[in-house]
Amino acid sequence: MPPAATPSLRTLLILGRVSNLPTVWSNCLAGWWLGGGGAAGPLVRLSLGASLMYVAGMYLNDAFDAEFDRQYRRTRPIPSGAIAESLVWALGWALLGAGWLLVATAGFGPAAWGVLLAAAILVYDAVHKALALSPLLMALCRLLLYLAAASAGVRGVTGLSIWSGVAMAGWIVGLSYVAKRESTSGRLPRWPLTVLGLPFFFTALINTGSYRLPAILAGFLVAAWALWCLRHTFEAGGRNLGLTVSGLLAGICLVDWLAVLPGIPGTLAFWGLFGAALLAQRHVPAT
Repeated sequence: MPPAATPSLRTLLILGRVSNLPTVWSNCLAGWWLGGGGAAGPLVRLSLGASLMYVAGMYLNDAFDAEFDRQYRRTRPIPSGAIAESLVWALGWALLGAGWLLVATAGFGPAAWGVLLAAAILVYDAVHKALALSPLLMALCRLLLYLAAASAGVRGVTGLSIWSGVAMAGWIVGLSYVAKRESTSGRLPRWPLTVLGLPFFFTALINTGSYRLPAILAGFLVAAWALWCLRHTFEAGGRNLGLTVSGLLAGICLVDWLAVLPGIPGTLAFWGLFGAALLAQRHVPAT
């Protein structure tokens, strides 16, 4: 099928998996706060730049996967003819460059971490189909985003921001492990999913004194969400890995919420972003 001369807005939104953008903003807010916060300007510019880089990564993901999709996923925008492959490449590169430039306006630290983030995005897009450990690359992208956001804060990259980024990386490895098997059948081993517990582990470890009990209770709430999502994969009578992955993607906002406990005046923002991600998934697929 020949590609459409002008792709529709919906095609562009699907390519960019824009329903996941609230999780990018959540990562930026949490990392910035753990880096000491400060003026809102750098946070806004970094969040906008990170959004463009995320969408660029999704566009380039489809561009790198075009031949695979022509064989196995013909409903994707490129093989279905909804958009020309050459246009996807052009938009991906343009958005990646524009996104980094915006991130760089937040300071030298974000600019430097942004270079590493851009490199990690490109490596993931290029090799994820062939590399069994590609979930680690996806997790690295989110960790680097955390550190870029923390470096925009007044204290910069702190130990807490690093450990919180590692906890987030564990969550990403778990959901990416499931996502990598969306198009396959057969038994899904459960033991790799234990990395989804890293946020709970670090929350219980880092919070001390009077903060520990509320942190553990909050951790149980996030763990309950993870189990609720995983039921779509393991419940008797069939499985739907897509629903599991979508739910865990939205849950990124809850993991960020754990990272900033005992809380900030805007903690409700994380729950608002969580709800926004779930709502957006009703209109644009998350995967």
